[in-house]
Amino acid sequence: MPGRPARVPEGQRVYAIGDIHGRLDLLASLAAAIEIDDRSAGHADTTVLLLGDLVDRGMDSAGVVDFALDWRERRRVRILMGNHEEMFLSSFTDPYMLGNILRCGGRETLLSYGIDPDHADLPTLRHVQAAMEARIPARHREFMASFEDMAVIGDYLFAHAGIEPGLPVEQQKPQSLRWIREPFLSHAGPYSHVVVHGHTIRHEAQEMPNRIGIDTGAYCYGRLTALVLEGTGRRFIQAVERDGTIATETRTAATA
Repeated sequence: MPGRPARVPEGQRVYAIGDIHGRLDLLASLAAAIEIDDRSAGHADTTVLLLGDLVDRGMDSAGVVDFALDWRERRRVRILMGNHEEMFLSSFTDPYMLGNILRCGGRETLLSYGIDPDHADLPTLRHVQAAMEARIPARHREFMASFEDMAVIGDYLFAHAGIEPGLPVEQQKPQSLRWIREPFLSHAGPYSHVVVHGHTIRHEAQEMPNRIGIDTGAYCYGRLTALVLEGTGRRFIQAVERDGTIATETRTAATA
C-alpha cells in the first residue's frame, strides 16, 4: 500500500458506522440515508459495517439491537465487538462487571429492556442479574456474542478501538481491538492497512494518514457518522441532531 492510495476491491462499496450507543433515532435516520445513497450510487457489492458499541449511554439500546438484527436480514451487515458489548455480556455472570457497566452507561441499557436497577425489588446486583436473565432476550445476547473482532476489506482494517502498533494483523488481540487508545492513537508510522475505528470520541471524523476515527459522539454530541468507501474514494454521511431535529449531511473526506 505505501506509495498508492488505499482502496477497497473493485465493485465493492463499504459503509462503516461509528459508535451508536443506544441512539436508535440517529441510526434509523442514517440507515435510511445509506439505503438511498446505495441505490443512487449504482450497483455494487455493498457491505454495512458497524464498528461496535451499539449499546449503553443512549436511551434505546434494546431498539438498536432489534434494528441491527432486522437490517441484517435485508442486506449484508457485519458488526464488530465493542468494549461495551464485551462488558454487557460479562455482566450477566460477573457482579463486579455489572457494577462497572452500570456506572458507564449500562443503567440506560437495562432501562431500555424494562429493568430499573435502582428499583427496591432489585436490592443487590445478583437480583439485577436475575432480572436481566428474565427480561433480556437470549436472541439479543447470542447476536452480540457473534460480533466479529475485526474485519479487513481491501487496504482497510476495521476495529472497534484500534490495533497494537508493531503486531501483524493475525497477532492482534481482542483486548487491544476493543479497548486500545495509546499507543495506537499517537502512532505516526504506517500500518499494514488504514485502520478505521471508533471508541475515541471526536466532534468530527478524524482523518490521519494511517487511521480514520469515526466515533463522533452519538450519545453526547448527537452526531452519528458513516464512512463510505468505494475504490479509492472516501466520503461521509452523518445523522446530526440539532434542536431536537435530525438531519443527514454528506461530505467528501478531506483525504479523498
